[in-house]
Amino acid sequence: MKIFNKLFLALTISGLIATAGYANMVKDGEKIFNTKKLGNCLACHDVNGKKINNPGNLGPKLAYLSAWPEQALYDKIYNPNTLQPVTAMPAFGKNGWLNDKQIKALVAYLKTIN
Repeated sequence: MKIFNKLFLALTISGLIATAGYANMVKDGEKIFNTKKLGNCLACHDVNGKKINNPGNLGPKLAYLSAWPEQALYDKIYNPNTLQPVTAMPAFGKNGWLNDKQIKALVAYLKTIN
């Protein structure tokens, strides 16, 4: 029984650490989304369920992204031309404007959008 309790405690602690790490990724992604010198996503997109001051309207309103696969969101940010040859959205990853860690953080934030 003691082994079970220790294992349960270890798994609980590791789960809390992972959850805290993911929460930080979401915060970092939100910062990238809203920061002009980083992603600046709000320049083109409004977001369903989020209060954003003066969102743009060049791109579609972002909604139900929590249902999108993470890889699809990553690919869309890295190089949207792969999925949609004619688009005004820049290739943030391919052009080197955002690195892998930043794109993953942005994806974590986008997955919070319903």
